[in-house]
Amino acid sequence: MKHPLGICSWSLLNNPFDISRTLGKTELTLLHLELVAAPLLREAIAENSWKVSATMLAFPQEDYSSLGSIRETGGIVPDDCWTVNRALTLDAIEKTAEMGVAFLTFHAGFIDHKDAEGYQLFCARMSELADAAQARGVMLLLETGQETATDLRVCLEDLNHPALGVNFDPANMILYGKGDPIEAVRVLAPWIKHVHIKDAVKTAAPGEWGAEVPWGDGEVGCDTFIQTLEEIGYTGALAIEREAGDARMADIQLAAERLRGEQ
Repeated sequence: MKHPLGICSWSLLNNPFDISRTLGKTELTLLHLELVAAPLLREAIAENSWKVSATMLAFPQEDYSSLGSIRETGGIVPDDCWTVNRALTLDAIEKTAEMGVAFLTFHAGFIDHKDAEGYQLFCARMSELADAAQARGVMLLLETGQETATDLRVCLEDLNHPALGVNFDPANMILYGKGDPIEAVRVLAPWIKHVHIKDAVKTAAPGEWGAEVPWGDGEVGCDTFIQTLEEIGYTGALAIEREAGDARMADIQLAAERLRGEQ
């Protein structure tokens, strides 16, 4: 495996002991760090010489209980949350820059090209945040899943901002029902700067979530996914993310072994 491998801190609920134990077992040293946990993990990061591949910001109003609720509450879209979320994002940019980390990732919210006024407002907000990020040497990475790869690409082309890219999560394409993750890699290739390792299976009930499963047990097509990343010339980090199940440490270790061809 030529890519740097790591884990997402929130997969283990930002618990320093569990993170240290899991990184030790998998012999990984890379961390996708949820910013809210940075003070808690700062000492462990320094003591273990972990490298932070990217930071992550989640917004307090987001409701993931259903596809409908996250559509309404996700990212920077809700107008009544914009003042707070703008301040949170600007603070996250500052903290990311202070840590010397290049990427800040988040779900920006559903991009709706059919709502011309709403789309223009979304783009204006993203441009403002991207300008602030560029001034601090940080790139904002929008996480995949809440729209099709084509819709996200159109938005990125419209914005045409050097401080905007993609954190590619293949499972999210399946969980949200937004298309084939392999084809999505090709569509978004120029913007992919950071990648999650996560797998899922489609829902049998349209309008409901798919189900997350351990890496290699779902419908991403894991070997093809890695091969496609190679084809587009991606050389960045792969951060293992596990947000479901009762055996997250074991599932993360299994993912690391499968990525290394040990299973």
